[in-house]
Amino acid sequence: MTDWDEEVDVLVAGSGGGLAGAYTAAREGLSVLLVEATEKFGGTTSYSNGGGMWFPGNPVLRRAGVDEPVEDALEYFRAVVGDRTPAALQEAFVRGGARVIEYLEQDAALSFQSFPWPDYYGKAPKARLDGKRHIVPTPLPAAELGELSASVRGPLGTDRHGEPPPDLLIGGRALVGRFLLALSAYPAASVRLNTALVELVLEDGAVTGAIVERDGVRGAVRARRGVLLAAGGFEGNDALRARYGVPGQARDTMGPWGNQGRAHEAGIAAGADVDLMDQAWWSPGLIHPDGRAAFALWFTGGIFVNRHGERFVNESAPYDRLGREIIEHLDGGDVRLPFWMIYDDAHGPVPPVKASNVPMVATAEYEAAGLWHTADTLAELADKIGVPGAALAATVERFNAIADKGVDPDFGRGDEAYDRAFSKGAPPLTPIVRGPFHAAAFGISDLGTKGGLRTDTAARVLTPAGAPIPGLYAAGNTMAAVSGTTYPGGGNPIGASVLFSHLAALDMAAR
Repeated sequence: MTDWDEEVDVLVAGSGGGLAGAYTAAREGLSVLLVEATEKFGGTTSYSNGGGMWFPGNPVLRRAGVDEPVEDALEYFRAVVGDRTPAALQEAFVRGGARVIEYLEQDAALSFQSFPWPDYYGKAPKARLDGKRHIVPTPLPAAELGELSASVRGPLGTDRHGEPPPDLLIGGRALVGRFLLALSAYPAASVRLNTALVELVLEDGAVTGAIVERDGVRGAVRARRGVLLAAGGFEGNDALRARYGVPGQARDTMGPWGNQGRAHEAGIAAGADVDLMDQAWWSPGLIHPDGRAAFALWFTGGIFVNRHGERFVNESAPYDRLGREIIEHLDGGDVRLPFWMIYDDAHGPVPPVKASNVPMVATAEYEAAGLWHTADTLAELADKIGVPGAALAATVERFNAIADKGVDPDFGRGDEAYDRAFSKGAPPLTPIVRGPFHAAAFGISDLGTKGGLRTDTAARVLTPAGAPIPGLYAAGNTMAAVSGTTYPGGGNPIGASVLFSHLAALDMAAR
């Protein structure tokens, strides 16, 4: 028998969407300990500028006049995800979003607002092109959160460049802050930084607690109702990426440094089945002078070219779809890293990227690092980036003709609502005509891995035989994603993390 150092009803590992599980358990009358392996709360969630959740038909949207049958959203989700994940799990996600918001909004600390964001597969059946399946947390003044605000991770400008944190928490930071604020009202709930879950304790086939480590000291925590693993992915661990065949490198992920896969390994050691372990939430990444490619979107111009100086992709596609296509071309050999965005001087040497997520630094630093190039002619620019000059000139000439017509027959840029979301509904086809001409280096980035422990509709972790492991639950990027190999819409990762953490806590409360 284990000698326990402390006991609670529920132990939660991870402080992104896992906070929803801790909050729900506390509200349902259970004692809770949440442990966060790093020095700040929030995980990858806190790096999301939107903090959105894809929850069709939820109360926030209903108050805004959106009257949508949930069956429409379910038809869309199933059409996009297919049979890659269980139909029951997909249905639990699509139907559960409205219910979790109804539950959370009963607490004054938890507030949300509509933020339209088009579905990512605009041609799929029942896609919502007006974006009204998406909500975000209401911004939270740091003063309202008090001393806890200094413990919320991010934003990226603070963590990577040392910028002062803003006085207003927005996006994922607001979601994390609001959960911490709501959780602080429950004396039986505690949160602990710099404390990692390193091993699960099994007794007679059931998870009864875990070994946690803080400052090199280990302790055993008994969890009478269960353990929820919501500690992010393993994107920060190059060895695990290599083991499971995840493209890219840890240096280029948007996940925080603590996402090393320890919760995954603990779950696997306890007998958990896994799925989607070679998958991640992808994006093209603008390469910064520190050598790291970082998630970038909202391109108001420019084209991507391969090593032959030719376009190869719809540059305005939703970032995960775009990232996946780039990876296919990397595998095929016609794209090498870095690949290049070509653009003109309409707005100077800075690339037409309105959301670089990691703030850009001085132009001279990119130029000194060989990441941005400028030349009077396309032929000179081609020499600088190592592509054939004649091919690059022909590519730009063809693209300019496409831009003049407003329709892209080559790659369909502008065919879907998301493509046009950042150009006021117009086709995002900006000609490259004004010299000097520029090139900016891009790589492949990710928002975290999405492979993890396989679960049922209550977030209970399953064995390879499909049986639940008593006392063990998973959510977020520690759970095999309900969306399979796709990214149906903005707010899918955070929404699923919040919902399945909530469902896990409800199941524990009912035990």
